[in-house]
Formats: sequence, C-alpha cells, structure tokens
Amino acid sequence: MNPSTLWERYKKYLNVNPAVDVWLDISRMNFSDDFFSGMENSVQEAFRKMDELEAGGIANLDEHRMVGHYWLRNPGLAPRIEIRQAIETTIHRIKDFANKVHSGQLINETGEPYSHLLVIGIGGSALGPQFVSRALSTSQDKLKVFFFDNTDPDGMDRVLSHIGDHLGQTLTVVISKSGGTKETRNGMLEVQTAFEHRGLLFEKHAVAVTGVDSELDRYAVAHHWLERFPMWDWVGGRTSEMSAVGLLPAALQGIPIDALLAGARAMDEVTRQNQTLANPASLLALMWHYAGEGRGAKDLVILPYKDRLELFSRYLQQLVMESLGKDRDLDGHEVHQGLSVYGNKGSTDQHAYVQQLRDGLNNYFIVFIEVLKDREGKSIEVEPGITSGDYLNGFLQGTRRALHDNGRESLTITIRDVSPESIGKLIALFERAVGLYASLIHINAYHQPGVEAGKKAAQAVIVIQNQIMSFLGKQPGAYFDVDSIARGIGAEGEIETVFKVLHHLAANPERGILSKAGENIFKTTYTLSKR
Repeated sequence: MNPSTLWERYKKYLNVNPAVDVWLDISRMNFSDDFFSGMENSVQEAFRKMDELEAGGIANLDEHRMVGHYWLRNPGLAPRIEIRQAIETTIHRIKDFANKVHSGQLINETGEPYSHLLVIGIGGSALGPQFVSRALSTSQDKLKVFFFDNTDPDGMDRVLSHIGDHLGQTLTVVISKSGGTKETRNGMLEVQTAFEHRGLLFEKHAVAVTGVDSELDRYAVAHHWLERFPMWDWVGGRTSEMSAVGLLPAALQGIPIDALLAGARAMDEVTRQNQTLANPASLLALMWHYAGEGRGAKDLVILPYKDRLELFSRYLQQLVMESLGKDRDLDGHEVHQGLSVYGNKGSTDQHAYVQQLRDGLNNYFIVFIEVLKDREGKSIEVEPGITSGDYLNGFLQGTRRALHDNGRESLTITIRDVSPESIGKLIALFERAVGLYASLIHINAYHQPGVEAGKKAAQAVIVIQNQIMSFLGKQPGAYFDVDSIARGIGAEGEIETVFKVLHHLAANPERGILSKAGENIFKTTYTLSKR
C-alpha cells in the first residue's frame, strides 16, 4: 500500500474522542471496507447485552451474580440504592483512612508514622494495584509500596529484605474476596511471623480488603486489625481496580483516586455509545475479532512505549485471558475460545522479540501504546535538535512501519501522558472491549471455571503430601521407594505426584525428609528423619 493510500486510510479510520483525549488508529489492520457493515448486527447485540449488564442483569450465571464494575466509578448507575451508598461510603472511608495515615493521626504501636506499604494479594488482587502503583509512582509518594503476589518463600524473603529495618513502619493490606485464597493466606502468615520476630504487633499494621463475613473478615475482627474494607460479589477480581482492591493501595501511596475514577468514568461514557465507528471499545473488540477470525487465531501483543506502562501487558493478560479463555459458549457448545496476550515495552522489544515479529510466524497482531509527553520538565538534546524522547517516538513509528511493510498488522492507542486520568481511561477502555468481544463470540466473560479447577487440583496435591508425611512418620528412619509410598497411601494412580512431592520435600532439609540415591532417580528411597 503506497504512502498516499495509507494516509487516506489513516484519516478515514482514526478514532478521536476529544472528551477523553485518546486516539485509536486501526488503519494498519487490513480489514475490507465492508467488514463493519457485516458485523453491525452483532455489535448492536453486544451493545444491548452491555446495557443489560450495566442495568444489573445477571451476567455471572455460574454464581447467579450481577457484574457491576462500571458502577464503581459512577455509583448513580447502580440498580439499587444500597449498592450506590456502599460504593460512596467505601470511597469516603478509603480517603479518610489514607488521610489519617499520611497525617500521622494513625501510627504504629511505638508511636511512629507509617512510611512503607506491603500489599498482599494474587491475580486481580495484585495485578491491577501493581500496574497502577508502578505507572503513577513519584518521588513524592506518601508510602513506599511493596507486594507479595505469590506463595514463593524466596520471593517473600526478597521483599522483606528490601523493606529491612522499616518493617515497624510498614502498613500491610491483605486482599482476598473469599478470605480463603491460599497464596494470600500464606503471605499473611509469613509477614505476621516476620513482625512477631521483631517483637511487633501485626494487628497494629494490618488492614483487610475482603468480603463481608469472609474467613479473612472474621479473622481481622477477632484479632483487632486496624480496618476492614469490603469486596462485593458483583465485582470480579480482574475488574476490581476501581474498588477498594485498587483504590486503597493507590490512596495510601498518595495517588489521587478521584482522578483515576474520573478517567474511567469519562471513558465509560464514550464507550457506552452505540455508534460502532465512534466507539473505541467496539473498534478494539472488532479488530480482535477480525485479526483472530473470531476464534483467537492470532495473539495480541501489547507494546507500550513508556517505562511506566511496563506492567500493562501483565495486567491485561488476566483481564483478557481469564475473561475470554473458555471451553464452552453460552449455549454449552464446545468452542475453546480465547485471546493470548503478551508484551513488554518499547523500545526494549526492538532488541528482543521484534525480530521474530517482523520475520517469523505471522501469528499475532500488535497494540502499540503511544504516550505523547516525554517527561516532566525540559529534555536535553542528545543530538542537535533531537531528544531521547524523539528517539523513542521514532522507534515506535519505525517499528510500526517496518512491521506493516512486511504484512504485520497493528493498532495504535495514543494518550497525552501517564496520569491518574489516563490510566483510568486505559483500564476502562479494555474492560469494555473485553465485554463487547465476549458478546461477539458468544461466551461468558464473567466466570472462570478453569481457575477454580486449578485451585482444587492444587489442594489435592497438599492432601497427598500430608498422607506421605503421615505414612513416613509411622516408621521413622525406614526408607521406602516411590512405588511403596504410593501403595501405602492408596495413591497408585497419582504416583507421579507422589514422586514430585517427595523430590520437593527432600530439597528442603528443614522438612525432615531424607533421600538415598538408587540406581536411577526413580529408585530413590525416602525416609522421615528421627528427631
């Protein structure tokens, strides 16, 4: 396609919404001119379903729940007054609590103000807060923020070592809707032990974000934690950033949460309109549908050209893949839908996987994210008349062109800066696009049966581990091979799991499992040491 034709296509398909100051360029996607007319009926049906969702229709059919993350930034949309009041009250409480921490009105048990924040969560209870924290951090942050987002002991040790002597000035926010999420529970117990080893009272540093009367809620009440904030069953984890899950850590860090909410609310208003070509969320959803032929045939690569947006691809992985990765459609037919997401940041990727993107498998499409503002303050010239930011912009434009010249398709989202408002807009844009795309491919975006299956399988492994320890504990000092142990606990059908559990336990001497090498690794024998 020659440059003049590309320019005409750019002018025709550039979506500009002055109300949000966000541009979406779809001109480098090679859809035909009749693509939109062919999809219009489906898009209008998706708009209708979105209207039903926002009005309080049951969208999470598995749990018979409403899906109300849009109400979080516009409580007036909530279908019941008690929901509106709960949202407004929670936002007020978050601001009040953050003010007490920042002003020194709320202090630790030794009379010191809090200077650090540790957020414990996983999945939607960590990815959104992490992304926002990294994107909007400044040297003036009220609290320095850290995260436990896994049940990796070494990872938790590393975080605690970075906090170091500031543990006594660290406020801890534990986030779990059910209160029974094992990774989060484990992180809480690890940090509680760390506080106790320092002679500190964990309850004087602990705040819960959880469901009312959940296991965590009851624990926080019984142990007199500083405060508890609600998670509601009509907000899914991957769409919870505008609830207390994301707003509380942001407010404690010093991020103006009203601006974050305002940005999301403004984007909601733009993406609520039912004019397909004027709606950036419907355009995004349609481009996903076009690129992947309505079945996720191509991967979505996120390339933000800004260090602050480095975690955006990780955040979107959960939002998109957990929402769209489903084996059944709404009629119960087997479909195995999904949209794989990966990414890093520009121009780092030009020295990493852009080589394959240009010359390798054409099994993806790209969403570039362009940020117009380079930095706060004036830039130096690295060459006459040229700044570092000019080079970053040049690399973005050059990569986009080089990929297009080789038949690779891309979209470009342009925002003016990285601010609370623009972050709110990006989150809201992709949330809406996910919901619309799910309607186009006729699946439920608001449940996650695969995640629950994984949790159940993990718990089954823990059960087998307990059985192994019990079996070996009855005959301490006696060695058994894997087959004998599996037979002894009635787990012949799970012999590989038995082997893996024993191999892990033996690698951690404090667990008391000793191993003796056999003629090969499968003939290794194990015993529980006598203590």
